[in-house]
Amino acid sequence: MGQQQLLLIILGVIIVGIAIAVGLSLFSAQSIQANKDAMINDLNNIAAHAYQFKIRPSSMGGGSGAYTGYTIPVKMATNENATYTATAGAASVAIVATSVQNSTNTINVTVDSDGKLGSWQYAGDFQ
Repeated sequence: MGQQQLLLIILGVIIVGIAIAVGLSLFSAQSIQANKDAMINDLNNIAAHAYQFKIRPSSMGGGSGAYTGYTIPVKMATNENATYTATAGAASVAIVATSVQNSTNTINVTVDSDGKLGSWQYAGDFQ
């Protein structure tokens, strides 16, 4: 009878170990997805800010129909989610978002002439 109880204890330990491993895996995946979602939300806000710059007259500090001269405001450039950099052209702005949690997790996106985000490219764990 002692051998059967020992086998049941070993089986129980294995099952608990597998459950813990699966739980950690799910938690990690959820954390990565939450970071990605927060970065996408920030990118939408930056795109809206860039488009407002584009349509604002130059006399009011805007681009007068072009993104040329646009820079991300300091308060929006870095937060608890990521660091954001922009490269502005006349008709579009390329934005690179680098995750604070893992610098290999990046999102590259372009703001087009209508202020819409496109050309999404994900790297790292975001793929």
